[in-house]
Amino acid sequence: MKVKTVEQCTLEEVLKAWNKGFEGYFVDIHMTAEMFLHRLAGEGLSPKHSIVIFDQDEPIAVVMNGFRIINGKKTAWNGGTGISPAYRGKGVSRLLMEETLAIYKREHVEIATLEAIKENQVAIALYEKYGYEVASSLLFLSGEYGANVEPTAAIHVATIRPEQLAYLSFYQEDVPWQCGWQSVKQGEAKVFYNDNNEALGYMLYKTVWNDSGEMERILLYQLVILAESHIDLIPQFLASVTTHKVQITTVNFLASNPATSYLLKNGLKVTTEQVQMTRRF
Repeated sequence: MKVKTVEQCTLEEVLKAWNKGFEGYFVDIHMTAEMFLHRLAGEGLSPKHSIVIFDQDEPIAVVMNGFRIINGKKTAWNGGTGISPAYRGKGVSRLLMEETLAIYKREHVEIATLEAIKENQVAIALYEKYGYEVASSLLFLSGEYGANVEPTAAIHVATIRPEQLAYLSFYQEDVPWQCGWQSVKQGEAKVFYNDNNEALGYMLYKTVWNDSGEMERILLYQLVILAESHIDLIPQFLASVTTHKVQITTVNFLASNPATSYLLKNGLKVTTEQVQMTRRF
């Protein structure tokens, strides 16, 4: 078996490694070339530091990696580890992990992160073997929600670009990779203030519209209240996007987030559970 970086491979080879690698996975993440390239760029994945394993000329496994500075520390994200079904349980996962951790050490990574489906105990055990620990529980929620309130003048809404969140002192950088502003540059952000110009919370999200020009879905990446006593303001936050009933989907919300509890009490259901795992160097 031989190891190549993604930048040394053709797009067809990488795509084959990805799609074969995730056959029979817990969720469907089969990708077209366009989807793969969009994800590569949108989530800051590095072709130079991601790897594909070949058996002869056949691409059989892949690991996609990205790097960011988060809270002042160089942080790596494993954005997907897949192995073709015929090669599972044959030592390929060990080769993938050793090559990946070697890349992280060469790049002076301080913290490595990844997410794993909660039911995927085989993968979780593998990552634990290589020094990762479960740091938090993450939830995808989905369901119909109507704010059922009118926006109030007591809450001032500032609509900003996602990139501008990074300059706010209360912005929380340490979130799952796909929920950081860097991964949601094509999205929208709002910050909420009271009459004294004190920050109450913020949202990072995308809106999906149908062919009739109607809002079809809100994808929530962050919904943060800066004090737990502000939980009753969440309907006002959401009403700033729409007061109509709409499908809401959350992406990797912390189970411990008060907003998660609120949404669960107001009609949303858990669709996928993940664990966030970290390894320190």
